[in-house]
Amino acid sequence: MKDERGSRILANIVFILASAVCILPFLLMISSSFSSEKSILVSGYSFWPRQFSLDAYKYLATNAAYLGHAYGITFFVTLFGTAVGLCITLMLAYPLSRSDMPFRNKISFLVFFTMLFNGGLVPTYLLYNNIFHIKNTIIALLVPYLLMNGFNVLITRTFFMTNIPPAIIESAYIDGAGELTIFNKIILPLSLPIIATIGLFIGIGYWNDWFNGMIFINDAKIFSIQNVLNQMLQNIQFMQNNPDIGTRTTTELPQTTVKMAIAVVGALPILIIYPIFQKYFVKGIVIGAVKG
Repeated sequence: MKDERGSRILANIVFILASAVCILPFLLMISSSFSSEKSILVSGYSFWPRQFSLDAYKYLATNAAYLGHAYGITFFVTLFGTAVGLCITLMLAYPLSRSDMPFRNKISFLVFFTMLFNGGLVPTYLLYNNIFHIKNTIIALLVPYLLMNGFNVLITRTFFMTNIPPAIIESAYIDGAGELTIFNKIILPLSLPIIATIGLFIGIGYWNDWFNGMIFINDAKIFSIQNVLNQMLQNIQFMQNNPDIGTRTTTELPQTTVKMAIAVVGALPILIIYPIFQKYFVKGIVIGAVKG
């Protein structure tokens, strides 16, 4: 009993330290975003603002309509892309987990191959731009690099192979169930943990994506929030290097604190949404453990 209690205490200490490592940078980021530029430059960063200031958020507020539109684009891309990407991942991984799937090993190798090699940036850009003509369209934020990931497919396939007993599928066949019925009524309810995990991976990937916007999007009307925030930061840096162009002096531009405010604005929706869906994530893990 003493050994078990000691192990629990040690595990709690480790988890507390790990949580602190994750939480403290966010607290420092939030505190810095509410600090004045001068206090950051003179005294450095702190977990509590030495000189409270809203200059960074006031600067972002000057582009509130622009930011709101970019948030709408990002929410749509994240929700739609996650839903479609999750469907593609599940529908590809499940057949690959079946031992009676023709050419299963060859298809699995092709999926694995995409994790090791790709065509490179220039051929990819030419393919999507000159052949599929997706430049400056919302599709450019959905398809390239994010819609289907070989790593997610192989993880999901492994989950199906190790957690879905073949006897369940065979008994469903005996009862007259078809493939779609088995997949919808049996496989998906037993796969809530991997669905929640892969959905989270895909969703965060879409929310944090800035690369596709930088490569394929020139039209500011369909910029994602990450691209808009990056553009605003570049504008500040440009005005810092060319103070005669702007209406404010170089010392008045909150460059350092704006970086922190941009990080807060970009991460805040995920920080708000994740705790709401965490219960479904945990519930899926519990159901999977009980039924497994």
